[in-house]
Amino acid sequence: MRLLILIYLAFISLGLPDGVLGSVWPVMRLELGLPLASAGLIGAIGSIGTVASALLSYRLINRFGTAKVTLVSVLLTSIALFGYSISSSLPALMLFAIPLGLGAGSVDSALNNYVALHYEARHMNWLHSFWGLGATSGPAVMGLVLSLHLSYRAGYRTLAVLQLLLVVALSASVPLFERPKKQPIESNKNSQGPRKKHKALPFALLGFFLYCALEVSTGLWAVSYLVEVKGLLPGEAALYGSLFFLGITSGRIVSGFVSMRISNTKLIYLGLGICLVGLLSLSISPLPFAGYSLLLLGFGCAPVFPSMIHETPRRFSIESSQRIIGLQMASAYIGSTLTPPLFGVLGTVVGLRWMPLMQLSILLLLFLCMVMLGRLTKVNTL
Repeated sequence: MRLLILIYLAFISLGLPDGVLGSVWPVMRLELGLPLASAGLIGAIGSIGTVASALLSYRLINRFGTAKVTLVSVLLTSIALFGYSISSSLPALMLFAIPLGLGAGSVDSALNNYVALHYEARHMNWLHSFWGLGATSGPAVMGLVLSLHLSYRAGYRTLAVLQLLLVVALSASVPLFERPKKQPIESNKNSQGPRKKHKALPFALLGFFLYCALEVSTGLWAVSYLVEVKGLLPGEAALYGSLFFLGITSGRIVSGFVSMRISNTKLIYLGLGICLVGLLSLSISPLPFAGYSLLLLGFGCAPVFPSMIHETPRRFSIESSQRIIGLQMASAYIGSTLTPPLFGVLGTVVGLRWMPLMQLSILLLLFLCMVMLGRLTKVNTL
């Protein structure tokens, strides 16, 4: 139980920096004299580091173990946040974005695989709800610091200290990770050979890419859709936009309990079905129901990502799960990186009115990926 609590805390720390730069950038860029678009460059460098560390996670974990990789990853995050607090130029911020990205990718892959192997599906869903808690807490901490008339630099230092405290806790708990644990799952020992599993891998990777495309596009453009298409005022639309993330966080808590009754695969299809209803409601419903549709859409998204991860060692094998989860995390981060500019271009060319249709297309492709993945790995789809 002590180890599980630490893993939950580590996922809070993973989410903690995610929304901070965006929340503090209006203040930060004015003090540093930087253009508005610089935040995108800093974020892109961090994303590249995250993809690289996710791809390398298999080798790193095999050599050093989950505990040490997690420990160093959180330490890198702490160093990066402190680095942001002392940076006075764009090159310095770009430099510290590298360890921030490297730390995120490794700890994400390491802990997702560890929980997929050693714990039940409910813990995977709850684990990702703790990421949501961290992603919510980071901007809240920064907002509190700014409300006390302190500099954003003090906010970054506060977050760095919180990460450092977790490093201390993790360093004292390394033996807990290394203690042998019972595997609650069995490898996928069906009659198909490695060739069919190899054919299934592209669908597994594409599924993560498409899910992140759906989640990130909604999180980034839904508020603009409510303003430009539905005619809401920006302040009202922002409040409705927050319902999407509330739906994801609360939905993962609920999914943890539901997963005790139904399989990961059924939970994925249930979530995709709720997403379909949410997107249709967003598109055709009048206000305020269109705004509330974002809560439903977030609730539908909630179980999909953690359930896909938890199912990985069952679809493939225990032995290959760390390598495949590392590839899946890299694919997810690539989807998160490419989707915002792509939707921005499409929104400019065809208009945001068509955003729900574009998202429905992503949802349909994701559904087809899950069907093909189930067939190739002989996991029941219903």
